[in-house]
Amino acid sequence: MATFQYIAKDSTGAEVRGQIEAADRNSAIMAVRAQNLLPTALGEVKRAASAPAQPAAPGKKAPKGAPGAPAKKKGGLNADIKINIKLPSWLRGKVKTKVLTQFTRQLATLVNAGLPLMRGIEVLKRQMKDPGMKEALDGISENISAGGTFSEALSAYPKIFDNLYVNMVKAGEAGGVLEVVLGRLAEFAEKSEKIKNKVKGAMIYPVVVLFAAVGITAFLLVAVIPKFKQVFSDMLGGAELPGITQFVIDASEWVQHNGLTIGIGVVVFIVLKKIIGKTNAGAKFYDMVSLKAPVTGTLVQRTAVSRVTRTLGTLLSSGVPILQSLVIVRDTTGNRIVSDALQNVHDAVKEGEGMTAPLSQCPVFPPMVVSMVEVGEETGALAEMLTRIANTYDDEVDNAVEGLTAAIEPALIIVLAVVVGTIVVAMFLPMIKIISAVSGGGAG
Repeated sequence: MATFQYIAKDSTGAEVRGQIEAADRNSAIMAVRAQNLLPTALGEVKRAASAPAQPAAPGKKAPKGAPGAPAKKKGGLNADIKINIKLPSWLRGKVKTKVLTQFTRQLATLVNAGLPLMRGIEVLKRQMKDPGMKEALDGISENISAGGTFSEALSAYPKIFDNLYVNMVKAGEAGGVLEVVLGRLAEFAEKSEKIKNKVKGAMIYPVVVLFAAVGITAFLLVAVIPKFKQVFSDMLGGAELPGITQFVIDASEWVQHNGLTIGIGVVVFIVLKKIIGKTNAGAKFYDMVSLKAPVTGTLVQRTAVSRVTRTLGTLLSSGVPILQSLVIVRDTTGNRIVSDALQNVHDAVKEGEGMTAPLSQCPVFPPMVVSMVEVGEETGALAEMLTRIANTYDDEVDNAVEGLTAAIEPALIIVLAVVVGTIVVAMFLPMIKIISAVSGGGAG
């Protein structure tokens, strides 16, 4: 028989710690559950192997640490049980969202099927290919085996498991519904990743066309136009060129003579933009511009509403207190304008007021969203109403992405055609004059 130390939740959600003897880990888990407890962490108490203890001589105490000496205990826990949450920073690297989403979905499936949490983590750790995630799972497994909770182990890796993830797991542990919370986390991550991929996918084609347009134009201005200029000078003997041709040649000369200045200017612009963006006022300005941009502003606004409502709804439905949920959403929204609005909502709720008034003062949240939140507060179904809003705005984001793609693609093609066409026409007009001169000379 082995001795296992466990941490569990009772029917009220209170944490219970204790020890139990069982033949193996599975038997220990079954024994804990037989006491109407939900185990959240369980680890075997390791006993140091030693030779049979020799009794100390009469009147003498056994040497400290020698066989037969009494084990020293602290806080009622066996001295062999140690919780070591902190790990080297190089083990806490960034993991791709796809890897984290896949892990969460698989763990939710295993736990929901009745597999113990530790067993599920061990199974996923063996098949994990991502080195950063595998190292994290090693540390998480060790921390849980040593008596820590799952949420405590996750909090040691803030670059992988953010506040949203950790707090939802903590709420699931407190309510005894960890498998439900893991399922919601997986669903939340999958939908968020889906929206993000759609937006990125919609921007790939326009960006490629834009870079192609800039590259082709630069090549023509730097490599092709100077050769045509020399031909015109030799063949026309300094005669006046058409206006559009002279404009293109002047532009080519300006680019050639100021190429270094243009490059430095682009670098300075990017650096200044980043520096200004790190300030509070600068970040607010950029966020406001992104929300009010003529073409992309609608997409940014709908994405922000979808993210906020889905995150808040997921947190509330998982049992996280509303004030704590608002703080988490405020810190993960990624937009200062929306963050300020959520801070106002937090302050209002803290004073015992509703969410409707401060939300209505932020232009990001349309009247329809405010009205639905108000209905959710009045009916006591705020989490469900927020999820419905998120689903609605996910569809609107899809429509906005399709509309944006449909509008940008032909616009960029037209711009590219106009630029290249202008250069071609500018170079072709003098050629007509040269051909006419050569034909006239030949006839004469």
